[in-house]
Amino acid sequence: MGSVAIAVAIMGGLGGLFGGVLAVADRFLRVPEDPRLEKLEGMLPGTNCGACGEPGCHAFAERILAGEKAPGGCTVSSPDAVLSIAEFLGVDPGTQAKRVARLHCAGGRAQAEQIAEYEGSESCRAAAIVSGGGKGCSWGCLGLADCERACEFDAIVMNSNGLPVVDVDRCTACGDCVVACPRDLFEILPLDQPLLVQCRIPLAGEEARALCRVACDACGRCAADSDGLLTMIGELPVPDPLSPALPRPEATYRCPTGAIRWVPREQFSDAPIPSFSWRDDA
Repeated sequence: MGSVAIAVAIMGGLGGLFGGVLAVADRFLRVPEDPRLEKLEGMLPGTNCGACGEPGCHAFAERILAGEKAPGGCTVSSPDAVLSIAEFLGVDPGTQAKRVARLHCAGGRAQAEQIAEYEGSESCRAAAIVSGGGKGCSWGCLGLADCERACEFDAIVMNSNGLPVVDVDRCTACGDCVVACPRDLFEILPLDQPLLVQCRIPLAGEEARALCRVACDACGRCAADSDGLLTMIGELPVPDPLSPALPRPEATYRCPTGAIRWVPREQFSDAPIPSFSWRDDA
């Protein structure tokens, strides 16, 4: 019993010692929380979507209070909400270029070759495992709406051609669709970047066109007509973020298939995709 009492006394003494150390540390080392933080967080949408570049609204509020972010960095908040936050803090609301999700595929049911009928779970991720869901193109959209279901803002709907369409007014650039797509076809891009490469087939010529009527066939005409904005890397044109050239619709004029699109406000609609042919005089 004596040894037990000694052990209990030692443990109690250690507990008291450590408790005292923690109390002193809390007293002298604690960083006081800004009293505005709770109210500011309540003024944010609470979606924790990450579109602002932070893991959630709480972290974004902390960055605003630290002067490291502007209220306008929240792409989900309405302009009035951003202004209210700026007035509450007495800071400039700031602006952030609107960014949206863009799909790098235009090959829907009417354009892409189907080599088999897929029967199984209505999921792109599941279909990608089972022979690509019956689609001849191993790089194109599977059309089973994983991105639509993943979008918490109802910014994506499937059109009649079996392709997702992004509502740029609803899109917050949260990136959920980027994560959901098993073929990495979505990319978050500035809305004012209307020159879009809507193909990911790494093949050239007839080999690419045999898989999809609107496939990029690596002809290089768009790169030649873009003043250096587009560069051919492998068999696909890729925008150069360091190029001083501004996007121009002329870069799309000689594309023989329509894989290079000029999309100033929307990805594309349910309207039929036009036919393209070689123009030797272009």
